[in-house]
Amino acid sequence: MSSKPTNSSGISFTALYTGAVWHRHGLSDDILATEQGRWLYHLMTPFESASKAVIGGNIRTFLLQRHLIMDQLIDQAIHDTGTTQVLEIACGMSPRGLRMRQRYPLLHMVEADLPDMAGRKAMRLLAAGRLGEHHQVTPIDILADHGEYQIEKVIDRVFDNTKPVIIVTEGLTSYFSLDVISDFWSRLAKVMADRPGSLYLTESYYRPAHPLLNGALKALGALLGTATRSQVSFHFQTDDEARRHFLSCGFDSATVHDPRVWYGKLPIPESRGEPMVRVVACSSGAEPSH
Repeated sequence: MSSKPTNSSGISFTALYTGAVWHRHGLSDDILATEQGRWLYHLMTPFESASKAVIGGNIRTFLLQRHLIMDQLIDQAIHDTGTTQVLEIACGMSPRGLRMRQRYPLLHMVEADLPDMAGRKAMRLLAAGRLGEHHQVTPIDILADHGEYQIEKVIDRVFDNTKPVIIVTEGLTSYFSLDVISDFWSRLAKVMADRPGSLYLTESYYRPAHPLLNGALKALGALLGTATRSQVSFHFQTDDEARRHFLSCGFDSATVHDPRVWYGKLPIPESRGEPMVRVVACSSGAEPSH
């Protein structure tokens, strides 16, 4: 991605679709449901059905797999390490903040996104009386290297920096080339090193080995990239490749979670064959006990 985004208008429509998926599967609150999201959900249904029949999985399958695995890993970190601070970057219409605050009333939850989307999210939560000292929404730009939206500045401002923080980016990193997003990962590793015990969760989509499927996904990625004015990328092909790359960015540990390990343990849909998505958990400064 050659230029820094100045607003969330490009990627925001995918955030609205993702929000509709959460809502339709009972994971979200009515205050986060949007008319645009409902329209996109219906529009995508024929494509999603065909994809599930042909390759044994679809976008909705992968969205639910990654979302619920991330929630489980957050729960484990809170229970195992006592972490009480969570930052969700590119929050969109994610219901995670609401669910986590209901589950852990003492949790300090901060949701962050580009200014336009952050404003939309904040207005909905504020109107419902769900914002307060321990549940905030703030603007952020992961590509900013100065100014108030810079990730280093945001974390310094909104958290107790003597304590660890759980940082989540869901549905974000694939919109950037590996070089661009790796710079963000390296900066994040340094931020976390100053807060021992911190945890970073993200997802990665793999480039499939099957040539026909790989070609179809490249075409879909190009279409999505045009619609979102971004560079949609599939960064890795194997778990080991992903793990080694995150370690090269400065994280002390990197664990790659295959959804198949969680089948029967979490209420996630199962893919036919190998799932295309992985959840990556990284630590810096000190390795979480889990």
